[in-house]
Amino acid sequence: MTTYPAQMTIAPQVQAFFDAATNTISYIVKDPASAACAIVDSVMDIDYAAGRITYDHADAMIAAIEAQGLVLEWIIETHVHADHLSAAPYIQQRLGGRIGIGAKIRVVQETFGKIFNEGTEFQRDGSQFDRLFEDGDTYMVGTMPCFAIYTPGHTPACMVHVMGDAAFVGDTLFMPDGGSARADFPGGDAGQLYDSIQKVLALPDQMRLFMCHDYGPNGRDIRWETTVAEEKAHNIHVGGGQTREEFIAFRTARDATLAMPRLIIPSLQVNMRAGEVPTDKDGRPMLKVPLNGL
Repeated sequence: MTTYPAQMTIAPQVQAFFDAATNTISYIVKDPASAACAIVDSVMDIDYAAGRITYDHADAMIAAIEAQGLVLEWIIETHVHADHLSAAPYIQQRLGGRIGIGAKIRVVQETFGKIFNEGTEFQRDGSQFDRLFEDGDTYMVGTMPCFAIYTPGHTPACMVHVMGDAAFVGDTLFMPDGGSARADFPGGDAGQLYDSIQKVLALPDQMRLFMCHDYGPNGRDIRWETTVAEEKAHNIHVGGGQTREEFIAFRTARDATLAMPRLIIPSLQVNMRAGEVPTDKDGRPMLKVPLNGL
């Protein structure tokens, strides 16, 4: 297994922004030694029934960055989300920064480019993003070293981003009482997801883990932060030494009972374009609904 360059002596300041409409948590991550920061997994608001897009969630993050005098250097997407829309280009237009995602975005673009019958004008080379991360790639937020871990399974392009003693796990893991994310989307794989989770659990025990989603299982309050040690000891899907075979059997059976996410149709079309809304031939913002395609 790859050894990753964890920097446990660096503790970034992490501000969480919870979006109740999609149960998504977005983050501002500040370098403790400078004004530099990154945003992880931003949200663009959509009223799908009305076909209306707004930016309240993104505006709250922008206001927080401006109020603190921070400098946005990175806008990180842990993967192509299927349950909310990214606000990355809107935030970039306001504050700058580079948009980054895993290099396997090309696989996702190829898969869903076919499902949504995208024409040749839709580039499937990841060029909509400023940086495509490979496993182990490093980058900086101010003076803080960061790196990406390739964690496929939920989707083919999932990455966990580690910034100092904080790891942003996307949908690779949920809180210990939430378990793990589904692996039945096109390109998903339960065995790969198990292997990816083991990569995360191989990080130092005191590494802080920040979730992309939380659903308050059993009625508890929404939470989004835990540690590697807590996940290893208590995660209901992979903790306590559950085997790969047991996980695959459980995950496959459970996924067969799950409905499609409410916003999967708009989310995929927007997020595989780095947050840009597709347009029709006349340049009007427009989404497609492929019938029996997913």
